[in-house]
Amino acid sequence: MPTRRHMIAGALALAAARPSFADARVGDDGLHKQDWFLDSFLELGDDLATAADQGKGLMVLFEQAGCPYCRELHRVNFERAEIVDYLTARYDVVQLDLWGARAVLDFDGQELEERALAAKWGVNFTPTTVLFPAAAAGAESAAQAEAFRLPGYLKPFHYLSALEYVAENEFREQPFQRYLQDKFAALREQGIDPDVW
Repeated sequence: MPTRRHMIAGALALAAARPSFADARVGDDGLHKQDWFLDSFLELGDDLATAADQGKGLMVLFEQAGCPYCRELHRVNFERAEIVDYLTARYDVVQLDLWGARAVLDFDGQELEERALAAKWGVNFTPTTVLFPAAAAGAESAAQAEAFRLPGYLKPFHYLSALEYVAENEFREQPFQRYLQDKFAALREQGIDPDVW
């Protein structure tokens, strides 16, 4: 029969084996990092063209240090294999800092600091995910190229659905809310009740 000391030792060993928030990789800029983020020269038109050559779209992810919803995106959504597998197969991801000073070349050829680009694009809070489809390669502006924007944190089901919405070109056919309604209906027909919260 296990003693209390054995149970405590077992619980401590289990807790040590699980990753904790303290283990989350945070860069020198205070932003959470993923190994699959694109190491980019921050020339967005070229980044989209390179992604399109591989049959992918481009995701531009605006975050900021200390953002609890950015942390949630990394600790919840980006810990799910179905999201990461789908995302990395269909998008290259460029991470930008809402308050950053790195030089970024916008689609229209204008060079701006990250913070000025965020203002130009109307990005006001984090995380903001901006999706550009492969077909938009060669666009003359971000407004021309952008297919869909996720302003803020979305739970895993809705986040993955947004990625699918753009990658499958459904954004050309119907509003996102209608796409979700159709997806829910198809899942119900299969007897699946998705975990949306």
